[in-house]
Amino acid sequence: MDDPEERFTDLYDRHYRAVLGYALLRADRQTAEDATGETFLIAWRRLDDMPDPPLPWLLGVARNLLRKQRHAGLRGRELAAGLAELAPESDGDVGERVAEREAALAVLAAMPERDAEAVILASWYGLAPKDAARAAGCSARAFNVRLHRARRRLTEALRTTDKTLQEQT
Repeated sequence: MDDPEERFTDLYDRHYRAVLGYALLRADRQTAEDATGETFLIAWRRLDDMPDPPLPWLLGVARNLLRKQRHAGLRGRELAAGLAELAPESDGDVGERVAEREAALAVLAAMPERDAEAVILASWYGLAPKDAARAAGCSARAFNVRLHRARRRLTEALRTTDKTLQEQT
């Protein structure tokens, strides 16, 4: 595919939803849409320098743009709302499912930004450590350590939340 417009259109069609979804997890809708649009504007300008695969690079650009727009840290409520909107629902008792989902979203929203980002990139997007590290702006080794610690903290927090829920019933 030699035509730049075709290459860009293909890039946009394949990755727009993923970039927007990533941005929605970290910001309100308007900010996420602005950051996504700007991400693809940068991608258009740097089309000839686009790495393969492009998704980690696009997520990294979106991450940097969102960081510039953010006043102070990760907004936990926006993250929880974005996850709740996008998270698939599973089968089972509706009451239990809602309680478990809300607890998991609350725990994830309360995590430090780096931890939440590591879990989201690895689990939600299924990026390989090398690609997730590129999106997070760190080395693969640093990302693996970050992810390991984040998963451990998430597991501990979920256990604590689960015990609290069991004690309340």
